Amino acid sequence: MTDAAIDAVTGGPIDLAATRADTPGSHRGVFLDSAGSSLPPVQVLDEVIGHLHREAEIGGYRAADERARDLEDGYAVLATALGCEPDEVAFTDSATRAWLAAFDSIPLAEGDRILVTEVEYAGNAIPLLRRAAEVGATVEPVPSDAHGAVDVEALRRRIDERVQVVSLVHVPTNGGLVNPVDEVVAAAHEVGALVLLDACQSAGQVPLTGLAADIVTGTGRKWLRGPRGTGFLVVRRDVLGRLRPRQVDLHSGTWETLDRYRLREDARVFELWETSVADRLGLIAAFRYALDLGIDAIAEAVRDRATHLRAGLTRIPGVTVRDLGVNQCGIVTFTVDGVAPATVRDRLRERGVTVHTSGVESTRYDMTRRNLDEVVRASPHYFISPAQLDAAVAAVTAVAGTR
Repeated sequence: MTDAAIDAVTGGPIDLAATRADTPGSHRGVFLDSAGSSLPPVQVLDEVIGHLHREAEIGGYRAADERARDLEDGYAVLATALGCEPDEVAFTDSATRAWLAAFDSIPLAEGDRILVTEVEYAGNAIPLLRRAAEVGATVEPVPSDAHGAVDVEALRRRIDERVQVVSLVHVPTNGGLVNPVDEVVAAAHEVGALVLLDACQSAGQVPLTGLAADIVTGTGRKWLRGPRGTGFLVVRRDVLGRLRPRQVDLHSGTWETLDRYRLREDARVFELWETSVADRLGLIAAFRYALDLGIDAIAEAVRDRATHLRAGLTRIPGVTVRDLGVNQCGIVTFTVDGVAPATVRDRLRERGVTVHTSGVESTRYDMTRRNLDEVVRASPHYFISPAQLDAAVAAVTAVAGTR
């Protein structure tokens, strides 16, 4: 099918032709890796590249001064998309940096408990386990329910006043389920525990407004379609006083006298002075782009494409869809009998279909529980057409036929 024919296919709540016109990479095969690092629209590219050119013309400081108003307005842009206030937003250089900065600021002591879900991500689990060992705390996974999401009743049975934090992955890296947030927050708040929400795989494809998590972290490069090296952190006003930021500098605070300093009293205490201004402007542009399309419309379009893809994969002999959860989103995982997931990935790339894999080392609780070593991960965004999804299913059919 030609690009013109593909663009003519309805995109549901999203103008498919317009978003594909904004996404040059969408015309190169079938891109199904927005859960890894998505294709930025030209609006983001123009912002980043344009600012880099301006830095080359007049220097980084003057170029940043020219965009000071836009940079400041960015806090309100993110706050609108994330359902918080501008002073509760901090920009970071990755979701990892945001998560680590937040977690390291939570006071922990011997005997404290940290609860996690069975879809906890390795990037969180490693620092959780390390710090727990340092202070004498424990990290305890809460069982999943019959559908793979966190079992809220099991959480309620386990939680007590010794629980200081619940680490909740909103959408796991190895499947399309969406964990319940508000129910977890309600249970945690009954004992005064904080909820640290990892929205790395949900921001940009699942609405985040209205969620009551105390701390939220996310990245720009995935479903938000922003630049790599960007992230964000939301810290609610009412919990900021409980936190002790450990990495601070002259942006995080003010050196008032020879022996006294004062830290900021908003979420920007977690920011550092040095940053990529071009990338931050690109992230703001990505949030604006998503808001212009409508987060609810994006969620519907992504969910429809994932449902379409799952249905097609389910019909292929020898292919097993591995997604869990009743409430599912845009990540589709599967395996092919007799063909290693990495081999499936490579053979699909040869056919113009870009997917990724997810291994046990990234979600060890869940993958061990399900006796899985690795899965193929496909993640179609709203700029992918139904015809392209059918082409991807045909490619998987061909790969499965080579067993």
